[in-house]
Amino acid sequence: MTQNGFGTPPIFSNLHKKIVTVLRSETYQAIMIHLGIIIRFLQAVKGNPEKRGKEKEFADLWKQLNNCINELESTRIADINSILMQYMYYIRTVNKETISETGAINVTTPGLRRYFTEVNKMPITDPIGMCSDMVKLVKVWKKVSEYPQMKVLLKFNENTKLFLASYFFRFDEDNITEELVEPILECLLRLFSLLELVDVGYSSKYFKTFLFGAEVKLVSKSTTVDAITQDFNEHIRSNWDKETIWAALHDYDGNVLVYLNEFLFAKEKGLSFTLGTKYDIEHIMPYSGNNLQEIRKDAEIDSEEEFYGVVNKLGNKILLEEKINRAIGNEWFRTKVSTKLENKTGYIDSKYPIARALVSKYQSANKPYWKKDDIMSTTDKASDRIVSFIFGE
Repeated sequence: MTQNGFGTPPIFSNLHKKIVTVLRSETYQAIMIHLGIIIRFLQAVKGNPEKRGKEKEFADLWKQLNNCINELESTRIADINSILMQYMYYIRTVNKETISETGAINVTTPGLRRYFTEVNKMPITDPIGMCSDMVKLVKVWKKVSEYPQMKVLLKFNENTKLFLASYFFRFDEDNITEELVEPILECLLRLFSLLELVDVGYSSKYFKTFLFGAEVKLVSKSTTVDAITQDFNEHIRSNWDKETIWAALHDYDGNVLVYLNEFLFAKEKGLSFTLGTKYDIEHIMPYSGNNLQEIRKDAEIDSEEEFYGVVNKLGNKILLEEKINRAIGNEWFRTKVSTKLENKTGYIDSKYPIARALVSKYQSANKPYWKKDDIMSTTDKASDRIVSFIFGE
């Protein structure tokens, strides 16, 4: 194998460049583990004729792994650190390291470097097996990242990926399908939607502890998807009630659930949903702008306090193409829905289902207005829609 001036095989040399730009310690540790696998393998091969035949196999796997990770990193789906973390979660679950001697779930997780150098020495004992597993994982990620529901889930808490990846190990890129993944995506979307709405954090028993327990079933091919879904149903219904979650949704002023609402609206209406690559979250009634006083008056909003109480509600936010959003800016609602602006565009050109529904409803009206009552009514419907989804109805 030809080497460069540093004595490093050329397919590995790009890793040196990454180290120079790494600032975060976790990523640094991941890269050091990455390099450690190479070093251990080369040490094992040196002076061992029986193992030299594996050199090309390892090199091919390593090249595949790095190429796939680079692609995933460019779309912000995964990087070296996250893939190694997902693999550690999977291996620990398979080896029953997350279950204590009493049968209780143990959520304490070692750091990547300590785990792969002290607890599990796969980089030394089985570098080819480890690389092969990770290649399988990144190839599955590459395929499923195009699924519409996956694109929505990727807007949620990063920890969703840790548990979803464990389920992915049931498949390879050739036999995984959207139909096989969708029920688990839905379970995670439901639970992490609650995380957006409740006061307790991810580290609580309602999320992290439950998910560590669920992961045991996610990795087990003998456990059916129906059984996993039932566990999520029972957990959600026994720990939260619809009225409280509906109220939280009605007060919600964040952005993550805007993606979910758009997806669920499309599903409800039997429409296709594609997130695309360049999009914004649009305020139907503008949050700012030169015409704000008049727009508030048209919306029958009496005070600034009342305005800020409704402008960020779910019912006033939709997805919109970046180009269209930049073009319409803070225009009047009737301009957004009824016409194309001169040399510009409007909701009429959008592919997103709620924008198109607004055009369909208001385009022919003489002077359509978007009022406070419209925002509250639309927020009610979004809350109903998401509550039904969360509670599996």
